[in-house]
Amino acid sequence: MPKFQNQTISFLTKRFREVGLRPVSKHGQNFLIDMNLLDMIVSSADLGPQDVVLEIGTGTGSLTTRMAAAAGHVITVEIDEHLFTLASEELFEFDNVTMLQFDVLKNKNAFRPEVMETIKEKLAEIPDSRLKLVANLPYNVATPILSNLLRSEITPFSMTVTIQKEVAERIIAVPSTKDYGALSIWMQSQCRCEIVRIMGPGVFWPRPKIDSAIIHLQVDDELRGRIPDREFFHHFTRAIFFHRRKFLRSVLMSAFKEQLTKTQVDEVIAENGLQPDARAEQFTPDEVLAMSEMFRLKLQAVG
Repeated sequence: MPKFQNQTISFLTKRFREVGLRPVSKHGQNFLIDMNLLDMIVSSADLGPQDVVLEIGTGTGSLTTRMAAAAGHVITVEIDEHLFTLASEELFEFDNVTMLQFDVLKNKNAFRPEVMETIKEKLAEIPDSRLKLVANLPYNVATPILSNLLRSEITPFSMTVTIQKEVAERIIAVPSTKDYGALSIWMQSQCRCEIVRIMGPGVFWPRPKIDSAIIHLQVDDELRGRIPDREFFHHFTRAIFFHRRKFLRSVLMSAFKEQLTKTQVDEVIAENGLQPDARAEQFTPDEVLAMSEMFRLKLQAVG
């Protein structure tokens, strides 16, 4: 078995100096230097030979090598061409790793088509395969990556990632708290969400200015099956939290001003016993889903 790379500060600074590199802040390059935490990520992801792993942010390949030793296949994407070259030297002996060099996102709402095509190809090569996202995610793209993967044509089995602590807290937040919002509802309506570990800045190089967290998101097919139109639900959830402190009636009027009259919005509110002076943050994910369906059906009815 290949020897795992010990991604220490001394190793990183030496390797970066050898090739004339410096971490690029705009790409969210903060390298995890605690090997036990790298092992914890892999352990939490519970990888096996049927798993196709998507890693976003190859870095130097330290997490990639650990995953490749356990998974059926690893697709790893790195935006930085210099890091891509550096990681290629560490990963050349693995025949179950596919390296891609570009921005994983086509835009803030979608993955690049090449990523999804590669995932399809590798899933097709492994019997009873399943997709898992496992990554030390760059901070600047963590939210769109998690959100968009649940909107994509390929449903992940699970997602185990390091992200900003504040984003992790938003994901697991409960109603009527400051962290609760559209992201909480979107993730909890489809996944069982658990923070595995909180991490201080000292376990990364360069040190970020904020705390981080390892979070495990287990996709629940039963939960997802209750959402008839995920795209509508996604837009609805974002719309009602656009002005989170406004009353529900005002928010709904604004969200549907191009599609429904004020009278029609009031009809839905009255027919379904909604409190017009409630606020979106008071509703559970189940209640928001039910509300979303009320309006989706109303829109169908009015044509």
